[in-house]
Amino acid sequence: MLKIRLSQVLVATLLGLPAGILMQVSKAYSQSYFGAIAYSEITGGYGYSYDYANRAAAETAAVRACEASTGYGDCFALIWFQNACGALAQASNGAYGAAWDSYQAGAEYRAIDTCNSYGGYDCVVTRWVCTTR
Repeated sequence: MLKIRLSQVLVATLLGLPAGILMQVSKAYSQSYFGAIAYSEITGGYGYSYDYANRAAAETAAVRACEASTGYGDCFALIWFQNACGALAQASNGAYGAAWDSYQAGAEYRAIDTCNSYGGYDCVVTRWVCTTR
């Protein structure tokens, strides 16, 4: 910890910045951010959230966004993720799947794979979202 702070002070000094500002920036990068995707089986609609302080808040925000867009009360949190990306894939026959990964492409690939495993034959990503990292 001391080594990190000394190096931050050295960098801040070299850049002409107060050491406290640089330390606050490094804390922001170590913070956890949560996101979620909610889904309505009745309409196939969805809602999403990102950059919330905890899982429960992210899931609640995603469900509320889903219900606001669909007008139904059947939305549920389909997937949540922390410092990562989430994706939703849907097929024309009603199959769907969601997944998360450290990167957008990985989340999309896994969501399509999950959708296919539930009987989708033409699964496509309909929503992806990533948190700040």
